[in-house]
Amino acid sequence: MSSSVRARLVGVGGYLPRTIVTNDDLATRIETSDEWIRTRTGIRQRHIAEEDETTAFMAAEAVKEALTLAGLQPADLDAVIVATATPDRAFPSVAVEVQALLGMPAGFGFDVSAACSGFVYALSVGDALIKAGSARRVAVIGSEVFSRLLDWNDRTTCVLFGDGAGAVILEGGAAEGEGILSTHLHADGTIGDILYVGHSTQEGCSTHPAVKMQGREVFRHAVVKLAQAVDEALEANGLQGQDVQWMVPHQANLRIIEGMGKKLNLPADRVVVTVDQHANTSAASIPLALNVAVRDGRIQRGDLVLMEALGGGLTWGSALLRM
Repeated sequence: MSSSVRARLVGVGGYLPRTIVTNDDLATRIETSDEWIRTRTGIRQRHIAEEDETTAFMAAEAVKEALTLAGLQPADLDAVIVATATPDRAFPSVAVEVQALLGMPAGFGFDVSAACSGFVYALSVGDALIKAGSARRVAVIGSEVFSRLLDWNDRTTCVLFGDGAGAVILEGGAAEGEGILSTHLHADGTIGDILYVGHSTQEGCSTHPAVKMQGREVFRHAVVKLAQAVDEALEANGLQGQDVQWMVPHQANLRIIEGMGKKLNLPADRVVVTVDQHANTSAASIPLALNVAVRDGRIQRGDLVLMEALGGGLTWGSALLRM
């Protein structure tokens, strides 16, 4: 494959809602405590979207930041792909709403639904579009307003999630060994009932969609399946765990994150952790964490970065890229 159609990452951006809710804040509303949440998840706080902070709005703000870092304009984009489980409307897609908010004069856009694995899925699609010659530059976004899918009386789930958006800009022209080296996607619909969105009764007889999760089962599958996805990415590129400079994992649970870091023999300071500040922002968690680590100077051009995620479906996958 010629270098002209290899995809590389040229910009990152993020958006976090204005309102911060700490564990202590939650303890005033439900039977929980800061210690209970921290010791089980590593979470200390989360951002919760206000009414005006929609999935599309946050996605557009994240892309604007990524475009600025890349030195590009909305008109330079050929496509927008949004990974989300929380679209503002059934249709039009969040992606085309982002096009409108950005003032993109042309191009195309669509959403990807793979729950917490959504960003890895969307990254794979963006990479494929560039390799196929269907687009030169693609904005790949994870944006979630998960707070609107929570039963705030269920302390086993409502403490876990937060809202936010992260974005990257991909473009062709990567040199050999640079850019997205490989992506690896998986799904198993036979175990989708351990993590899904159903309905909960709140405030009398009213019902609304809410996350339902068998936490222990999700944890068990995550440990096994993420390890397999990590091995798959390394083997596909003839690399070892020690070759990875940074792991940027889905931010669901600190114990899972630490377990994957140990599997790669990575020191803790080479694993990007934002779950304490952002909680689980589903498809937004990897690009948000990547944005933090790029902007604070930890991740540098040329670094080898491994991403991995597991979400409802079940879906899971990994991506390996050279910045």
